[in-house]
Amino acid sequence: MRSSKKIGEILVSKGLITEEVLNLTLKEQKNTGEFLGEILLRHNYINDKDLIKVLSEQFGFPVIDLENKYIDINLFDNFSKNLIFDYYVIPIKKDDFSIVFAIHNPLDAWAMQKAQEEAGGFKVKFVLATKKEIEKVIDRYKKYKFK
Repeated sequence: MRSSKKIGEILVSKGLITEEVLNLTLKEQKNTGEFLGEILLRHNYINDKDLIKVLSEQFGFPVIDLENKYIDINLFDNFSKNLIFDYYVIPIKKDDFSIVFAIHNPLDAWAMQKAQEEAGGFKVKFVLATKKEIEKVIDRYKKYKFK
């Protein structure tokens, strides 16, 4: 279920950050334009697993553990390198009607729209994974494809 709370409010209510940390990072966000979660990760205020859980609560997307999931990396060939390598949006499952993409940032509307467009007539579903997990899958694809 999607929450109407902002990510910072959820993190504070769960005791993952303090109000002071939230205010500091919100100021930095105003200056840099970065996503709040990225700032919090960069300063090690939270870890990527906590961020994904909170984003899942906020946006209602399920979380997937890519480390323990078989992914047919041949699916990558059907999508642009820009979508995969630059935006870390990876196709992880496809059937006759739908494609499931793993994303790490549900706030990146452009990347999600691009995935929708590239999916053609397929129904698109999104799941959340950490950026590190997505990077590992992409690295595996690069080793396989560009050996």
